[in-house]
Amino acid sequence: MVEGIGLTTPLRMASNLQTIYATPLRGLTWLGDQGTRAVAAIAFIAVAVPPLGALLRPYVTEAIFFLLCISFMRVDLAALYGHLRRPALVAAATAWTTIGVPLIVGLIAHTTGLSDSSPGLALALMLQGMASPMMAAPALAALMGLDATLVLVTLVTSTALVPFTASLFASLFLGGMLNISPLTLGLKLLGILTASLLAATVIRRLFGSEAIQRHKRPIDGINIVILLVFASAVMGDVATDFLAAPLFTIGVALLAFAVYFTLLAVTTLIFRRVGHERAFAIGLMVSQRNLGLMLAATAGALPATTWLYFALTQFPIHLAPYMLMPIARRLTARANASSGAAAGST
Repeated sequence: MVEGIGLTTPLRMASNLQTIYATPLRGLTWLGDQGTRAVAAIAFIAVAVPPLGALLRPYVTEAIFFLLCISFMRVDLAALYGHLRRPALVAAATAWTTIGVPLIVGLIAHTTGLSDSSPGLALALMLQGMASPMMAAPALAALMGLDATLVLVTLVTSTALVPFTASLFASLFLGGMLNISPLTLGLKLLGILTASLLAATVIRRLFGSEAIQRHKRPIDGINIVILLVFASAVMGDVATDFLAAPLFTIGVALLAFAVYFTLLAVTTLIFRRVGHERAFAIGLMVSQRNLGLMLAATAGALPATTWLYFALTQFPIHLAPYMLMPIARRLTARANASSGAAAGST
C-alpha cells in the first residue's frame, strides 16, 4: 500500500504540472492562431487602455530584444546560407532602406518647406527614414507567409549600418534639432543584436529546430504578447492627444498611413524583378521602421508632435499585415506554383 502511494504521488504531481502548463500553452496557441487579426487588435488595445502604456513604457528595450530573439530563433538556416551566397539582393535592399529612403525623405522635407513650417513633424519623418527596419518585421513577414529569412538578413545588415548612416543624414538634414552619437547608438544596436543572437542560438541548441517548428503556434502567441508591450508603451497617450486636437491627430494619422503605403508600394515596384513575393516582403520590411531604437537613442527628448507621429505610425504597422494578407497569400501561391512548375519541367 505504501509502495503504491509512493509511485502514485510523483505521477499525480507530474499530471498537475502538465495541467498547470497546458492552460497558458493553449492560450498562447489560440493567440498565435489569430495571426494578423491579433496584430491589428493590438493597436486598438494600446490606445483604449492608457494605464497599460504607462505600466509597460519602461520595458520597450526588453520588448525589442525579445522580438529580435524570436526572429533569430526561428530563422531557416538553409535559406539564410542561400541568401548569403547570393548577396546582391540583400546588398541592394540594404542600400535602399539605409541610404535611399532617408535621402529621399530629407530632400522632400526640405524642398516642401516642412522643416520650417512644422519642425516637429519633419524631425519625426527624418527619424523614421533614418531608422533601421523594425525588429518585428521578420515575425510579421512569417505571419503573412512571406520570406522571413530574406527580411531578417536585410534587417541585420541594415541595423549594422544605421549608426553611421543615421548620424550622416542627421548632420545633413536636421541641423541642430538632433545630435545622434554614432558610437552610443552603434554600441546599443550591437549589444541588442549580439545578445539576442546568442540567446536564440542557446535556445536552438537546447531544444532543436524541429521542436521550435513544432511549437510554431504558441511562439507566434508569445510574439504577439511582446508586440502588445511595445505598442502600449508607445501609444499610451494617443487618446489624450485626440481629445485635445482631433483634426490635427487625424491629419497626422493619415500622413502615417500615406508614408507607410508609399514606402511599401515604391519598394515593391523597385524590386519587382526578383519576384513579386520577395519584392513584397522587402517592401513590408522597408515600410516598418524601428522607431523604438530611435526613441532610445534620443532618450525620448523629442517634441510633442514627433511623439504623436511615432505613436500613430503603429496603426499602419499593426493594421497593414491584416489588410494585406490576401495579397501576400496570392503572391506566395503564385511563387509556389512557379517553383513547382520549374521543378516539374526539370
